[in-house]
Amino acid sequence: MRSSANKTKLIMNINRRSNISESYRNLRTNIQFLGWNHKIQILAVTSTQAAEGKTTTISNLAVAFAQEGKRVLLVDADLRRPSLQGIFNVSNKTGLSNILANQSICEEIIHHSGVDNLQLITSGPVPPNPTELLSSGKLKEIMESWRDDYDVILIDTPPVMAVADGLIVASVSDGVVIVVQAGKVKREHVQKTKEKLELAKANILGVVLNNKRTGKAESHYYYGS
Repeated sequence: MRSSANKTKLIMNINRRSNISESYRNLRTNIQFLGWNHKIQILAVTSTQAAEGKTTTISNLAVAFAQEGKRVLLVDADLRRPSLQGIFNVSNKTGLSNILANQSICEEIIHHSGVDNLQLITSGPVPPNPTELLSSGKLKEIMESWRDDYDVILIDTPPVMAVADGLIVASVSDGVVIVVQAGKVKREHVQKTKEKLELAKANILGVVLNNKRTGKAESHYYYGS
């Protein structure tokens, strides 16, 4: 495993026995149980607003699936404010935006994450038209092509209340999880996020409550919808 991975973010990669790591494993298990009658292979993770821990959550969840032996692809679909390249310390010179614009093929831009079984596609250069690129139909086409090569595809999206991009990604995924940071976002805003996702016909699996203090440690909780 690559030692230069961002250790403050990838707790699953440095301390598997921590309480937070156990919470990520519980989240993984709950998602698998929810897929017992409808396979959840492509999972989007979103939030209501920025800085709720969405990218940290999806990165550690990806590691949790990889540690179970699954073939995992982690994709940064936040074409406006990408961050996965910083967590995994890889280049973002090319990425998803290049694929969507027909400038590259997937094989040319896949990164080895430094974690066994986990591959990464960063967002690529910020395009002038992120929403148009994501809604062109190309995204759904390439997502379907990934199904044959990976057991789990995890897609990081922009916050729902900021732009429509997250709704587009969620609508073509098998399921979506909403990350909510405790004490940061208003209840009515979370409700509005849920309503927007439902209007987009996204399959909402549940909510991760992030940074909820319980005793000595902060942890993550999962609630099925």
